[in-house]
Amino acid sequence: MVPGASAANQNRARLKEMMTLKEATTSYEEWMRACCSTVIESDLQYKHKQMRKDPYLFLRGTYYRWAQVWPEVCPELTHAPKVLGVGDLHVGSFGTWRDSEGRLCWGVDDFDECYPLPYTNDLVRLATSVRIVTRAEQLTISLKDACDAILEGYAETLKRGGSPFILAERQQYLEKLGIDAIKPPNNFWEKLSHLPAVRGGFPPDAAKALRSTLPEPALKCKIARRRAGTGSLGQERFVGLAQWKGAWIARELKALLPSSSVWLAGKTGDTESYYQEAITSAARSLDPYQTISGRWLTRRLSPDSNPIDVADLSKQRDEAKLLCAMGAEAANVHLGRKKQVSAIQSHLRKQKAKWLHSAARAMAKSVLDEWKEYSS
Repeated sequence: MVPGASAANQNRARLKEMMTLKEATTSYEEWMRACCSTVIESDLQYKHKQMRKDPYLFLRGTYYRWAQVWPEVCPELTHAPKVLGVGDLHVGSFGTWRDSEGRLCWGVDDFDECYPLPYTNDLVRLATSVRIVTRAEQLTISLKDACDAILEGYAETLKRGGSPFILAERQQYLEKLGIDAIKPPNNFWEKLSHLPAVRGGFPPDAAKALRSTLPEPALKCKIARRRAGTGSLGQERFVGLAQWKGAWIARELKALLPSSSVWLAGKTGDTESYYQEAITSAARSLDPYQTISGRWLTRRLSPDSNPIDVADLSKQRDEAKLLCAMGAEAANVHLGRKKQVSAIQSHLRKQKAKWLHSAARAMAKSVLDEWKEYSS
């Protein structure tokens, strides 16, 4: 600490001592290659192209950089109680699935970056994403109102001990979120069926993981590579597509990679993934087809078992209600570490007014500054 210097100046001084974004990206991708048996280099190139398009895609594609920068920009929040956090939480981290009873559920659908983290990491990153997509006019809510809604949903859900979102039984709530107006794409199965089949190169352990989730293990499947997501581009991703009982079914297999927090800690190799613990310990009704087998994440693909882009939501949505639900779902995940609830509630009570608003503004500025440099 420099005597007499402002907190902002101290933060800038610390950031100058860090590796540059280019150095961080190179280091992270080298680590990724050391952790994975195969990296799809063309997907990494595509990822960089996407990240240059707009700051939201940049935010989604650079969680490794966030893991470096946010403790420097918001050091006072890094001492908050730790939970099993989503890590890469943003407004595009949510989707729908069917539970074992066939009910339509909604919540966080990506735990690639799950890791023991201060609970504040997820809330600040979610609010930061709101700030960035609002600038792109995908949301119209003010940042202050968004932060208030996120914190309201988060605190209330912690108090209640969890509140899974079973949308099939909460139609009115579903309408307010704007989800009921999403029309399943007519060409969903057509797009999948037109993916070119893999000619060899389908790992035996992936085949075993796929077979374990099929209604008939010996079912004949077409295997294709699939490009999806942003942050996970470069990781192997396959689709198993089959005709069963007169209609299509599909399973996606994605090679797991440890969280960027593991890279930041300087570790490589077969490091523990927290994905399974996250999906089983959270307050939710599980997708029975989302499973971990060795190094593979398998999930069912269907028109209503997919991520939901904010841009695809109905314009009639209640944005405050939507963000309140996102804050509540963050709490549902954090409740996987129930012993931390009282500590989190105590920490929240001690925070200054607008703490989340201030942190999100600071992180959004940092992200936007780096995106401008990256895309120039």
